[in-house]
Amino acid sequence: MIAVSPPTPFTPAQLRERVQEILAAGALPPIVQAGHPVLRQHAAAVEGQISDTELKQLIVLMRNVMHEAPGVGLAAPQIGIPLQLAVLEDQFDVDPEAAAVRHRTPLDFVAILNPRYAPLGMDTAAFFEGCLSLSGLQAVVVRHERVLLHYETPEGLGREQAFEGWQARIVQHETDHVQGTLYVDRAELRSLSSNAEYAANWAEPGIGKARAALGFLHGHP
Repeated sequence: MIAVSPPTPFTPAQLRERVQEILAAGALPPIVQAGHPVLRQHAAAVEGQISDTELKQLIVLMRNVMHEAPGVGLAAPQIGIPLQLAVLEDQFDVDPEAAAVRHRTPLDFVAILNPRYAPLGMDTAAFFEGCLSLSGLQAVVVRHERVLLHYETPEGLGREQAFEGWQARIVQHETDHVQGTLYVDRAELRSLSSNAEYAANWAEPGIGKARAALGFLHGHP
C-alpha cells in the first residue's frame, strides 16, 4: 500500500517566491534527488499562485530541463517547486522491437496541471522504469496498461484523455510525483539495478531474463 504524503507546507506566497527565484536564476535548475522533502509532499494544486506569464515561463523552463536530462517527463517538485504541474514528451528514436513489446509510441509535448488518473480496465504491464530524481537506478514497476487522465491545461481548461502503453506509464509516473510518490514505492525491489548492471544484464525489450534471474513477479504474465 502506498503511503499518503503530507501536504506541502508552502504558502501561496512562498510558492510564488520559489518560482520567481528559479525563473530569475538565468540557468537550468538542478533536478532534485530522492531524500529531498519536496519529493515526499503532496504538491499544491495550481490555483493562481503564480501569474499566467510566470506559468508559461515555468513550463518552458521545465521542458528545457527535461530535454537536457534527457527524459520523457518532469514534474515541478523535481525542480523544488511543490506545484501540481508536469510536462510530458516522448520523441526518442526507440528500437522497433522494444517499441512493439512496450507499446511505446511518440508522445507530443503536453503540460498538465492538477492531474489525476484512473485505470481503464484491469490489464497491467511490467517493465523497467527509471527516474531523473533517482539517478543511476532502474527497477521493474507494474502499472496500468490504460488510464484516463483528468487534468487542466495551462489556459485553465479541464481535459480528459485516455492513454495506453508506454504513454500511460509516463502519465502515471509524473502524476505520482505531484502526489509525493516515487516509482520505487511501486517497484519490485528485487529488480532494482544500477544503470550499468541493467545495461550489462537486463537490457532487452521485456523483463523475462531479469525476472528469472533476480526472482520477482513469479506467475505474472
